[in-house]
Amino acid sequence: MTADPVAIAAKLLRCPSVTPAEGGALSCLAEILGGAGFAVERVTFRDGGTPDIENLYARIGIGRPHLMFAGHTDVVPPGEEKAWTHPPFAGAVADGKLFGRGAVDMKGGIACALAAVLDHLAVNDGKPQKGGGGSISFLITGDEESVAINGTIKLLAWAAERGERFDHCILSEPSNVETVGDTIKIGRRGSQNGTLIVTGKQGHVAYPQRAINPIPPLTALIAALLAEPLDAGSVHFPPSNLEFTSVDVGNKTVNLIPGEARARFNIRFNDNHDQASLKALIEKRVAASVGNRVTARLDWEPSNADSFVVDKGPFTDAVAGAIKTVTGRTPELSTSGGTSDARFIKNYCPVVEFGLVGQTMHQIDECAPLADLTALTAIYRRVLDTYFA
Repeated sequence: MTADPVAIAAKLLRCPSVTPAEGGALSCLAEILGGAGFAVERVTFRDGGTPDIENLYARIGIGRPHLMFAGHTDVVPPGEEKAWTHPPFAGAVADGKLFGRGAVDMKGGIACALAAVLDHLAVNDGKPQKGGGGSISFLITGDEESVAINGTIKLLAWAAERGERFDHCILSEPSNVETVGDTIKIGRRGSQNGTLIVTGKQGHVAYPQRAINPIPPLTALIAALLAEPLDAGSVHFPPSNLEFTSVDVGNKTVNLIPGEARARFNIRFNDNHDQASLKALIEKRVAASVGNRVTARLDWEPSNADSFVVDKGPFTDAVAGAIKTVTGRTPELSTSGGTSDARFIKNYCPVVEFGLVGQTMHQIDECAPLADLTALTAIYRRVLDTYFA
């Protein structure tokens, strides 16, 4: 191994790219990729109601097969920086670990992919395949940790309009649970947010007969929605789950019966549902449980996160084989966890998620063991060598 994933990751970690700020991270990647012979393009997408987001697409080679590495350089805020053992944007190495916001999610994974590609190109005369042919690309967004409107979903459409065609993709999300090589993500649950709103009649607490308190009916509806499972799960997914995350009446006065009560919730759903059928199911259950004295309605938030699963095939086998060769482990094929940009990529090509161990992502003192960075780079390199053999 000649390219150093730790040095690349540390350089990226020193870029304070908290969404929506680019923070220098894409510039860092553009410099390295451009120096390796990639054609690099920086693309900014705008939406009237959301921040402008800068993204990067880089490709080397022509023709097929075309292997894409995807990821994001934006990170969540570090929280209270004084609570960190090492500054969150210092890229410090200590005790055999690389510390910093994004070390795991997911600048470390991008650095490993980049190091593996650089080494692969170095022994193939600067081309994906000896003698030419084949393509490698990096599709990197700055809008994954936020609303995901001006990032991967638009960058993929932009690339497709230009005639880019991808055969397979590795998304460097932190897929592993305990150790590098234990898990490949081949799908994700969908996610849908909503608010349950119950309307009563405001009044004085001393004269309850003149008011209709919406709080008891709201709590009854919450209990009713939680009483019956949404489904029993499916072949690839556990049962869907509805979780209430806040209850609010906006009432700052103790002698006032509120006129409205709200409960916000999130549903992580499997492939027994799409967004339309899921909403219809919840609305039916609310209508069946609401009483006569109050009205209830559901306010659904826009969502671009449907459930999906990628069929197990030769590419998944190739990634699993590379993991087995490097680590000796046979990875579990999983659909657990939250959403990711794989939900967009799967519309263009088969995608697997495989990156670092996710135990410290989004935490104070987020860190990646140096041994994990070395192992992940070796796995990516093995995938490349097999893919373009």
